[in-house]
Amino acid sequence: MASEQMAESPGGSGPPPPARPLDAIDLDILQMLQADGRASIRSVAERVHVSRANAYARINRLIEDGVIRGFGARVNHERAGQGTSAYITLKIVQNSWRTVSEQLRQLPGASHIALVGGDFDVLLLVHTSDNRALRELVLTRLQAIPEVLSTRTLLVFEEEDLEPQG
Repeated sequence: MASEQMAESPGGSGPPPPARPLDAIDLDILQMLQADGRASIRSVAERVHVSRANAYARINRLIEDGVIRGFGARVNHERAGQGTSAYITLKIVQNSWRTVSEQLRQLPGASHIALVGGDFDVLLLVHTSDNRALRELVLTRLQAIPEVLSTRTLLVFEEEDLEPQG
């Protein structure tokens, strides 16, 4: 997502270093931030019973290790003018995942991309303004990608993001 800040390794290039093991406090911090990404350092520290400096250091380590990938808003797509949602399955040319995934990231409304095993290769979740925009996305943009062999569109009638347990 454009609003999501991605964590990178120091120096700004390449993947983050291997994640260090998480303890119970780290897991509590993650659970709290998943429920409220705007929680203050002070409230995190109080909830997990550590100092503010310790909470700050732990959150920064979780970001540096790539455990926390960013902070963003959970959007009601219908209220944001994206009332049509669909899962699109794609069959792609073997060994073309990297090329295809780069092109899928550029699609307007794409919100989740997964390489999967089974009857198809890729599962793509998109949100568009209406069915006409969805049709345009599938027939003009997706099917124009040379490595895409076939698509199947599953229209979403109703959806609900699950809130983190806490």
